[in-house]
Amino acid sequence: MQTYALQTTGLTMRYHHTLALDGVNLELPQGKIVGLLGPNGSGKTTLIKLTAGLLTPTSGSVCVCGESVGAGTKSLVSYLPDRPYFSKQRKIRELLDFFQDFYADFDRQRAEQMLHALGIALDVRFRALSKGNQEKVQLVLVMSRRAKLYLLDEPIGGVDPAARDYVLNTIITNYDPTATVLISTHLIADVERILDEFVFLNQGKVVRYGNADETREETGKSLDELFREVFKCLPNC
Repeated sequence: MQTYALQTTGLTMRYHHTLALDGVNLELPQGKIVGLLGPNGSGKTTLIKLTAGLLTPTSGSVCVCGESVGAGTKSLVSYLPDRPYFSKQRKIRELLDFFQDFYADFDRQRAEQMLHALGIALDVRFRALSKGNQEKVQLVLVMSRRAKLYLLDEPIGGVDPAARDYVLNTIITNYDPTATVLISTHLIADVERILDEFVFLNQGKVVRYGNADETREETGKSLDELFREVFKCLPNC
């Protein structure tokens, strides 16, 4: 029986009168880089937060590596939120200390090597860095864990094109090939070169899911072109 890195069944999330996810069924295999692609407000962040165990679904289920999301899956998931959750007053060294104390799978040596390659000093405060370097530091911290599932929420949304290239190269060269990376973004053209599979999400529903290479071959279109074509025909896009 195959164990999926992420499996959801009838996953539904409602915020008061707003339906953020509507019966999402997904089975993401292990060892893949998957793009969670959709316009703003499509439910991408909600799906990621449910998988990270930060929200409780209204109905349905979500499992990581065959285990229902809960305290036991925290050690399996490395989560990059769309904004920093730690104090910007902290020095980079203190952030490394925090991750080392909190996560048993954190590889501090690898993190320090990547930061050194970026020219980011360990004694500088996070708030003193440029936005691009702040994004890089957050990514270094997250990708230096030996997780089974990496959840990256808009990792390239706030950085310039040059920084995007660094972020994407860091992703593909610094994760265990048996792990799965789920990247949420609406910047399809920038990420599609590294994707193995993709999910199109709109208004809380999966409207298309498939293998990136096979889809490009079948349609004769890039994922970015296909995304524009599919979402042009959908309401509220």
